Amino acid sequence: MPPRTTDSTPERPDDHAPSTAPEPCAGDDAPAPPVAGEGEAEEMAGVGAESEEAKEDKTEAVSGQRVVAVRRAAEGGRRWRALHLTGCAVLLAVAVTGGAIAVGGGQDRGAGVDAVSAAGALSPGDLARGDLDAGIASLQKHLRAQPKDFGSWATLGVAYVEQARTKGDPSRYPQAQRALKRSLGLEPGNDQALAGQAALAAARHDFPGALSHADRALKQNPYNERALCTRIDALVELGRYDDAAKAADTADDRRPGIPVFTRYAYVRELRGDVRTAREVLERALGSAHAPADVAYVATALGQLAWNQGEYKTALDHYARALAADDAYLPALEGRARAQAASGDRKAAVRGLEQVVARFPLPGPLVALGELYEDRGADGDRAKAGDQYALVDAWTALARAGGANTDLETALAAADHGDAKEALRAARAEWDRRHSVHTADALAWALHVNGRDEEALPYARRATATGYRNAVFLYHRGVIERATGDRREARAHLKAALDLNPGFSPLGAREARTALKDLEGNR
Repeated sequence: MPPRTTDSTPERPDDHAPSTAPEPCAGDDAPAPPVAGEGEAEEMAGVGAESEEAKEDKTEAVSGQRVVAVRRAAEGGRRWRALHLTGCAVLLAVAVTGGAIAVGGGQDRGAGVDAVSAAGALSPGDLARGDLDAGIASLQKHLRAQPKDFGSWATLGVAYVEQARTKGDPSRYPQAQRALKRSLGLEPGNDQALAGQAALAAARHDFPGALSHADRALKQNPYNERALCTRIDALVELGRYDDAAKAADTADDRRPGIPVFTRYAYVRELRGDVRTAREVLERALGSAHAPADVAYVATALGQLAWNQGEYKTALDHYARALAADDAYLPALEGRARAQAASGDRKAAVRGLEQVVARFPLPGPLVALGELYEDRGADGDRAKAGDQYALVDAWTALARAGGANTDLETALAAADHGDAKEALRAARAEWDRRHSVHTADALAWALHVNGRDEEALPYARRATATGYRNAVFLYHRGVIERATGDRREARAHLKAALDLNPGFSPLGAREARTALKDLEGNR
């Protein structure tokens, strides 16, 4: 669910302290190879003489290597920052070179291919339906025969971006960048590649860049759906909500459809209009036919319901999503969170363990760690620490792939890591963009560093649009309590628990404790 996953990244580093995280590995800023020999094009397209069965076996092995690489990086003291850049380069070499050899085998169903044109190339629309890995394999085969097909290079670049998103594999970003540069080298200014560059920039959390590329693509083709959608995403992430609403209206006029409808709904939700958001998503679900579309929209409805504390409804939506695609990770994660909030901790732990075993991403890692802490059985504290250490490992690998991870760093470190690093990251992100998510992250990072008076204006800003988010309300209540404003603290802590009483295993418990203390001292 791109609109949600992108816009959850507050950013700002601590008092300009130097970062101890590894620097990005070299590679993704290297110049694109010249548009020339067939051999070079074959190398970029992942040419190999292997059978499809061999490719499939290798893809599964490489996917496992990525997970193992991330986990291995977190071992040995839970201090990823002590790892040197060389270690990062070695880990990424496994992921990138292995992926280049073996693209095209797994059963990841976030997007994919139904059909191949007479020429053998795939359109971006084809990649929105079916099996993504198979689609990439078909594109590679086509580009071996037609290395100067700029449209297929653009589609391959977009496919790599989608693969990075659905598999949690940032090693795909440099590959996407090279494919998109190849397309623009063959046909300068083509809107498909410009829209692909916009999607890549958004995936890397370079939202000004995403907006710039989207605007360039729309200048060439005002009806490019990917550019229209990415433009909405970028404006949302930059905190330009009025502009995002106008962009959503424009996109709805030009290219109405599920990608636009889901973004339109999210813009409404961010402005506090949950009713309209739900109605739009329900209409979108009613029009969805492809399994990938059903899973995507049903998961968006599940997330919306969970945010309002409607756990039974959320579970129903996640069940529908998983009936369409039983491997859809956002639905698996969402179902586990709803199970935890409903009191079924055993199922929630089992579900999140399955998710992170496949793709150890920051959100589910932190959620699983908190469930371990809340359960408190023998060994659970150590298990929780392992999950938080894996977040550090993932962010280092994502940075090596050219992604900005300051928001993820700020959110995880504030509660489960280095408070100073959380503030450094939160300040850095705030310097880039002023969304409600970055405001909340900065407020909380300031709070955990004992700077509550400075934090309060950011906490107020995070809740100013009407967005109904229990975490934001909880953070604001805790900060108000620390500043001595007991009346406002009671109001916001109560609002958080009334809205979504299971918003976090640890946060909800702390909110109840703080509210009880405030009520007892009235």
